[in-house]
Amino acid sequence: MADISIIGAGSWGTALALLLYRNGHHVTVWSIVEQEIEMLRKEHEHKEKLPGVKLPEDMVFTTNLEAAVKGKDVLVLAVPSPYTRSTSKNMAPYVKEGQIIVNVAKGIEETTLFTLSEIIEDEIPQAEVAVLSGPSHAEEVGRGIPTTIVVGARKKDVAEYLQNIFMNEVFRVYISPDVLGIELGAALKNVVALAAGIADGLGYGDNTKAALITRGIAEIARLGTAMGGKWETFCGLTGIGDLIVTCASMHSRNRRAGILIGQGHTMEEAMAEVKMVVEGVYSAKAAMGLAEKYDVQLPIIEQVNEVLFQGKSAAEAVGSLMLRDKKIENPLIPWEA
Repeated sequence: MADISIIGAGSWGTALALLLYRNGHHVTVWSIVEQEIEMLRKEHEHKEKLPGVKLPEDMVFTTNLEAAVKGKDVLVLAVPSPYTRSTSKNMAPYVKEGQIIVNVAKGIEETTLFTLSEIIEDEIPQAEVAVLSGPSHAEEVGRGIPTTIVVGARKKDVAEYLQNIFMNEVFRVYISPDVLGIELGAALKNVVALAAGIADGLGYGDNTKAALITRGIAEIARLGTAMGGKWETFCGLTGIGDLIVTCASMHSRNRRAGILIGQGHTMEEAMAEVKMVVEGVYSAKAAMGLAEKYDVQLPIIEQVNEVLFQGKSAAEAVGSLMLRDKKIENPLIPWEA
């Protein structure tokens, strides 16, 4: 049995807390929001973000960050990506040398273009940082619906240790050393999911969705491999797998926000309606910063940025994508002489 703290009591943190408890571990859940912790203590259910998923009576809930961090075997960092740096900074004094932190949020920091694991390593250099990602909606994991994910870590023994902690009969865990590829797939798929939602909001159909998913993973892989990620990662669970589920499911806050934008709402109105952090909005600008840095074309993500931040209409953005210069689908495949 491991002593584990979940840092962040949103839907994903809550679902993972229940999963780990059912695996036989001692679980503490931390939130900075006093009202949230009081609700969890009283109701043993996150009424707002994960309704219907009951938490055990002996699970520990706290707002004391020092108590949540000190001496734990594993820290699962589950705060929304805009709060990764500030939370890591506050955790740092209590993290011991070699303590394992598993980041489960998805995003890229706009100002530095750091992935979330790079932010954690920047603020907590003494920690052993890993990531957990894949096609895994909290609403389904909380209900015990079969799910497969990937743990990424630079050291194989750390990845195998976490694999044993998280894996059970309904939560299959693979491991990978490609932490960068996993994180890029996780962050950039949220931007493409916004595009998929926008297309849904415009009333487009399955053909459009398939095109966005297929060309979206091509963009993600093009940038990811230029940065040093592995092609195989983008073909796997944390690449195309996560992209499919995020573009197709109404559990996806990014898709839901995109639908509202496609229907004519502003970005701010869409985010307010979804009532959760829409990670793709925060990663969109950073993705274009990375595209410029690595000289990579990201036409779908570029159009999402223009809709979000430059006032371009969703219909105009689709027209811009459809009327781009003629291309070969895969220039690496040779023609016969």
